[in-house]
Amino acid sequence: MQWFTADGYWLGRLVFQKALAVIYLFAFLTAALQFRALIGTRGMLPVPALLRRTDWRTAPGLFRLHYSDRFFALVAWTGCALAVALLAGVDNRVPLGAAMALWALPWALYLSIVQVGGVWYGFGWESLLLETGFLAVFLGNADTAPPVLVLWLLRWALFRVEFGAGLIKIRGDACWRKLTCLYFHHETQPMPGPLSWFFHRLPRPLHRAEAAANHVTQLLVPLLLFTPQPVAGAAAALMIVTQLWLVLSGNFAWLNWLTIALALPALDWSLVTEERARPGAPVWYEAVVLAVTALVLVLSYRPARNLVSRRQVMNRSFDPLHLVNTYGAFGSISRVRLEVVVEGTEERRVHPGTVWKEYGFRGKPGDPRRLPRQFAPYHLRLDWMMWFAALSPAYARPWFGPFVDRLLANDRDTLRLLRHNPFPDTPPAHVRARVFRYRYTTWHELRTTGRWWDRTFVRDFLRPTKA
Repeated sequence: MQWFTADGYWLGRLVFQKALAVIYLFAFLTAALQFRALIGTRGMLPVPALLRRTDWRTAPGLFRLHYSDRFFALVAWTGCALAVALLAGVDNRVPLGAAMALWALPWALYLSIVQVGGVWYGFGWESLLLETGFLAVFLGNADTAPPVLVLWLLRWALFRVEFGAGLIKIRGDACWRKLTCLYFHHETQPMPGPLSWFFHRLPRPLHRAEAAANHVTQLLVPLLLFTPQPVAGAAAALMIVTQLWLVLSGNFAWLNWLTIALALPALDWSLVTEERARPGAPVWYEAVVLAVTALVLVLSYRPARNLVSRRQVMNRSFDPLHLVNTYGAFGSISRVRLEVVVEGTEERRVHPGTVWKEYGFRGKPGDPRRLPRQFAPYHLRLDWMMWFAALSPAYARPWFGPFVDRLLANDRDTLRLLRHNPFPDTPPAHVRARVFRYRYTTWHELRTTGRWWDRTFVRDFLRPTKA
């Protein structure tokens, strides 16, 4: 069928596929390097315990058949290998059916990981990667031009990411309507980057302009994705620029990069390349794409209804395969940054003069003199969860105690998640955690003290605990 494919979008598809392969690589690498301490058999929230509490219908996946740490590692590293193969273009060197299978494998493997990840995998970008990865299976390869219907489904996903985020803001915290949220956000966001201090120190009128531009980009521009070119391409380009601004301002795992990837096929690639005639799509392929499109449209009902609901929720999956989801971010903004500082001591008896040594985390603020680092699109799951712990101790209760237990045992896998262990030879006798208020220093304070942060003790989070 002539209407089925879009010859002019072959380059957009290619760039999108390469970007998605890179994101898959970071996602699987994150899983491979962190899972033992987080969800392994001896982890803080072990997979076997989660599997006993859930069933096939609510969380299908490979690990329903078998789980061991060795098998999980095999799944994660296989995902890395598949991502590298896709990045190298293997999918364009095999028949169409084989290419679809190559894209289906990392989706199925990552779905299996997310299903057993528990709270560590409860972020919106996990569902977004699964939804995007599912659609990528049906984009085809060099044997055929990109199918128009799948290109539209990718725009539909991008629309929900941006429009959902815009709605949750305008309906949520009043500071978004007053254009004042960015007075605080760069300082209080989950994991600042190396430029976040400088973003925070921008003039307040510029912060107000940023907030206003955010509303335009997320509430008005997404509507233009469904208009003809070059307007749709210009809208996608504006979204990419906005997402790059967010990349510079903080660490949000692969959320921004995946949003950029979704916008790539919507660009007007006729400006940089000539149309290439591609072979017609096989009948079986057309039938599969039509069936998938119908499935996505049916599953879109609840996410679409959520968008227009006054009780809109963020980052919710309405089906166990995460095929069509609802998204959103920062519907409310913290005005004050709280951080949980974890310390240990070698002294067997705790007294007022006890010397405590601080554990160093890789990404979250700790040492006031240490400039925050850039890690995204790599995702430091423990660091992110420590931010939530400071906001709500109850949220951290299931995993924070096991985390401390592993520090008291100098657990090797847990210590690998940290930047600095002050007890390299023998485990600490006691571990405690305290909450501090962190604020960015001023230009004068930075010059005179060398500190990016100023911190003040607020309260105890966990009193001294021993093994």
